[in-house]
Amino acid sequence: MNNSKKGFIPVMLTPFNNDGSIDYKTLTALTELYLKSGVTGLFANCLSSEMFELSDAERLQLTKHVVDVVAGQVPIVATGTFEGTIQQQADFTNKIYGTGIDAVILISGLLAKENDSDAVFVDNVHQLLNLTPGVPTGFYECPVPYKRVLTASQLEDFVNTGRVIYHKDTSLDINQIKAKLSVVKNPDFGLYDAYMVHAIESLKAGSAGLSCIQGNFFPELIVWICDNYNDASKAEELAAVQQFLESNMGVMHDVYPIVAKYALQKRGLSISNFTRREVGNFTPIVKNAVDQLQNEYDILQNELSF
Repeated sequence: MNNSKKGFIPVMLTPFNNDGSIDYKTLTALTELYLKSGVTGLFANCLSSEMFELSDAERLQLTKHVVDVVAGQVPIVATGTFEGTIQQQADFTNKIYGTGIDAVILISGLLAKENDSDAVFVDNVHQLLNLTPGVPTGFYECPVPYKRVLTASQLEDFVNTGRVIYHKDTSLDINQIKAKLSVVKNPDFGLYDAYMVHAIESLKAGSAGLSCIQGNFFPELIVWICDNYNDASKAEELAAVQQFLESNMGVMHDVYPIVAKYALQKRGLSISNFTRREVGNFTPIVKNAVDQLQNEYDILQNELSF
């Protein structure tokens, strides 16, 4: 999932009705909002989608719905590994690939236990790849159930199989990202950084793009970064954007994804605050912080003129 243009792949939210069922009408509108903002791909059935709170049937149906709405406009990836044996994870990987997505994402923290050695992890990955012939895959260093960060040599090994085309990096370490990029040479592979603090530096180092929760507040802003990160004439604006994102990181992470759903309401999307995941209370203090965030963004948006 790489091309010459840097891209933004948002981690998609799941809209719910107030009774807890998936709101497919709003999922359609949300998908269209992402597309209109200029994203170059979509990550469905991910942590932001509350994937661990969905049933297998819902994971498949949600992903297929996104595939149908997108209709080939951009590539789509979705998670395929959950609790269970490697065989069980491979079985679901094959099923979700059948929805029509472009690659299945493997959760590094579910391919080995936290106290398992790197050797066990590597062996399990190759075992899963052998059980899913022909399925393009990628990795996500998801923080749940625990974060297992891939080393550069591990990623090089996996990409060299010809089966790995995507990596969502959550190492929060620009040096690790540079190390990974230095050893992976496959033109079909793309590393997407989740950490906005060094987003611009990561893009300049060779990352294929960004994949971050901030895109569920201001997708156009993340697209703008990807389009302009290397434009010397926009150095001051880029610095201002970077500062805005760093300064407001706490606001955007507090009781997420509720805060993101509220932010989308403010831009006109008919999405409920309902979440299946227990993330805390959406208090008046939290609401006011998001309101202020939106005000600051409106000012920034006017200055950037996009």
